[in-house]
Amino acid sequence: MDKADIGLIGLAVMGQNLVLNIESRGYSAAVFNRTVSKVDDFINERCEGKNITGCHSIEELCSNLKTPRKIILMVKAGDPVDSFIEQTLPFLDPDDIIIDGGNSFFKDTIRRTTMMEEKGFRYIGTGVSGGEEGALKGPAVMPGGTESAWTEVKNILQDVAAKADGEPCCQYLGPNGAGHYVKMVHNGIEYGDMQMIAEAYFLMKHLLGMDAEEMHKVFDDWNDGELDSYLIEITKNIFTIKDDETGNPLVEMILDSAKQKGTGKWTSQDALDIGIPAPTIAEAVFARCVSGQKDERVRASEILTGPEVGFSGDRDELIEDIRRALYASKICSYAQGFALIRGAQEEYGWEFNFGEIALVWRNGCIIRARFLGKIKEAFDEQPDCANLLLAPYFKKVIDDCQTSWRKVVKIAVENGIPIPAFSSALSYYDSYRNPRLSANVLQAQRDYFGAHTYERIDKSRGETFHTQWPEVQI
Repeated sequence: MDKADIGLIGLAVMGQNLVLNIESRGYSAAVFNRTVSKVDDFINERCEGKNITGCHSIEELCSNLKTPRKIILMVKAGDPVDSFIEQTLPFLDPDDIIIDGGNSFFKDTIRRTTMMEEKGFRYIGTGVSGGEEGALKGPAVMPGGTESAWTEVKNILQDVAAKADGEPCCQYLGPNGAGHYVKMVHNGIEYGDMQMIAEAYFLMKHLLGMDAEEMHKVFDDWNDGELDSYLIEITKNIFTIKDDETGNPLVEMILDSAKQKGTGKWTSQDALDIGIPAPTIAEAVFARCVSGQKDERVRASEILTGPEVGFSGDRDELIEDIRRALYASKICSYAQGFALIRGAQEEYGWEFNFGEIALVWRNGCIIRARFLGKIKEAFDEQPDCANLLLAPYFKKVIDDCQTSWRKVVKIAVENGIPIPAFSSALSYYDSYRNPRLSANVLQAQRDYFGAHTYERIDKSRGETFHTQWPEVQI
């Protein structure tokens, strides 16, 4: 029997769909799963007539692969990845390749790449975005790791990836953890996108009293314009589904308590670690945390008060203002994400092509959107652009949307409607555009109580000073 082009370990839905995608592109595959009965079920139920071989052990899987062996791990991030690497290595030869296609933390990928290379093997850590449907039909793929391994797996990964303007949404992003880092930031931006869309819904429902059918029409209109994206499209569809039990819109029957898997938290943590502001992503994470305090919020609602909600202006005008506020906030969120990736270059020794990252995200992934083409154009024109807000196209959009954006934030505050992503994005913009912030007072305070020193506006950067402040009498 001919040996397979690639192996895959982990036959949950993502793994199954990805290997079916690989086989549909003309490659042969061998598969293994820890629960061996799942291998037989998969082969019998979904693989009839397909060039996929089921294996009942890792040794059998490895013996059924062409050399250099290429094995994709589609297992839960964390200890299971290390466990399967350890179980697989005894059956590999030097230069064989393991590809981690899960949502691994990038620092784990850095560690694993170093370990594998020291042992003479090769390692790829790749983000795969697009959910179950993307895995089957074409995901966005973000590989990093041993560069020589990329040349061995490039054709397979680019063939299975989604395409944008004929180009594969899959490019080599750099050594060790670079691919998983970009996937992590993708997920952080995804958190921000989802929260901003939810805030737009909340404003329309609670300020304007709109029902699901009306909001479906609004999101349908938005999806034909600048906001055209996967997340806007699925949100408009959400408003069309009725609950079987009550006949109400299903969305209104879903408990307002959001869960998370941790990648948004990782993005926020690394932003803090390397000192790059990403407040909109962080606020989106915190918004999920607050939502999780459902019982406590219900009790608080019986005690705490706020303004009465009411709006008497032009409804259609405010809907347009919300659209503009959403677009401006979205731009700020992406600007923060790309600034974080730029900061990671210095911190971790990577070198990114930002236009290529935008291309990778153009299709297949959860944050795929029309305006990513504008981001690619911006970086193609100015590869060293420090922040997307400085690119001419995005500067003009913000200029056009700014009045509406401020109006929406003001109305929300006046009515006691929480919009943490919209408002944090606006604060980020106002902070970034101001040549002088309030941090001079912070530095004075730090020097006062801790002798941390400060710089002066009339002296060279890097020159520090300390003042003997008055003693405080308590």
